[in-house]
Amino acid sequence: MPRYALKIEYDGAAFAGWQRQADQPSVQGAVEAALARLEPDVPSIAAAGRTDAGVHALGQVAHCDMARDWDPFRLSEALNHHLKPAAVAIVAATEVTEDFHARFSATERQYLFRLLARRAPAVHERGKVWQVRHALQLEPMQAAAAHLLGRHDFTTFRAAICQAASPVKTLDELRIEKVETPSGTEFRFHVRARSFLHNQVRSFVGTLERVGAGAWAPDDVKTALQARDRAACGPVCPPQGLYLAHVTYPDDPFR
Repeated sequence: MPRYALKIEYDGAAFAGWQRQADQPSVQGAVEAALARLEPDVPSIAAAGRTDAGVHALGQVAHCDMARDWDPFRLSEALNHHLKPAAVAIVAATEVTEDFHARFSATERQYLFRLLARRAPAVHERGKVWQVRHALQLEPMQAAAAHLLGRHDFTTFRAAICQAASPVKTLDELRIEKVETPSGTEFRFHVRARSFLHNQVRSFVGTLERVGAGAWAPDDVKTALQARDRAACGPVCPPQGLYLAHVTYPDDPFR
């Protein structure tokens, strides 16, 4: 039974998240329905990350086991045909070894968060960014982000419903850039780690926004981290600016 890795892009606005649900649309459900049009008994697929409702993906990775040998290009073309009109696309497919697992073989995940700072309502970027209507200062946010790098107990930035066995994680990158776009001033948060706690990135961004707005000092983020208390976290920002951007494997299957 050949195994294939799929690189998937999607707009999360129309979905209740990645994970298949009985009564709500999901990205997993859409992809599995398309697979079922090709082979009726395709087993359930697994993904690198279970994104929440409203979260987008530029480079989600899933694997599927097929009964017959498929040319990877034809597999992606057939899936994209059956995925219409859902806002999901298979941007690449490749055959992988039977021990490849989209989640457990991954060594790193990269997220992008887009924050738009402008007073006028977002039109073209609506649903794709988190918009705030006040100015933000980049340098204080960068100084605050530095306190979060490295290995820490991230209880403060962990959702109460998080099921991870431990709140201790290593954050490898939290880089913030300011980009002037036709739509306005955008702040892009590039976050990289082997794995994340539930709502960890959105907790980071919501807290750092308070620093950029001047409501918190950079050192307040260090204090919040050391508190190891969810109540010390700043606001959790909404999901629409968050993108699963890239998943890294020891041997890149899409190279």
